[in-house]
Amino acid sequence: MRQEVGYYRSPIGPLRIVVMGVNLIGIDFVEKIKESDSSAMLDDVLRQLNEYFLGVRKVFDVNLDLVGTNFQKQAWQRLINIPYGETLSYQEQARSIGYPKAYRAIGNANGKNPITIIVPCHRVLTSTQEIGGYSSGIHRKKWLLEHEQRFK
Repeated sequence: MRQEVGYYRSPIGPLRIVVMGVNLIGIDFVEKIKESDSSAMLDDVLRQLNEYFLGVRKVFDVNLDLVGTNFQKQAWQRLINIPYGETLSYQEQARSIGYPKAYRAIGNANGKNPITIIVPCHRVLTSTQEIGGYSSGIHRKKWLLEHEQRFK
């Protein structure tokens, strides 16, 4: 099955969306937008992202195909369950999946999250409620958190 790639102009930079069949397999920030493929799945993801950035969508409804280690998949699944506009610490995330001392490993797993925004690693903070890291840039993490607070 062939991967299809689409692009979205978000308020915090261009996003590349990668789907395969009926599954979303990747969203990441890129430097520039290129020509997009066309498919019903891409159109659906683009529509949902647009609704999210307009403050209308709080829960995404797309099939995800998360590729990673078992630990990474557990970490990412926990991210999906953090409600819109709420946060969790790396330590709380680690504890909730049965690895209470693995908060650094959680940070590494979150940094390898292949589907930004929809798998919301931006909702994880340090134990002192500081922003911490974000592979797409701290300015984007801060913007996403503020955006969700605005429309909560």
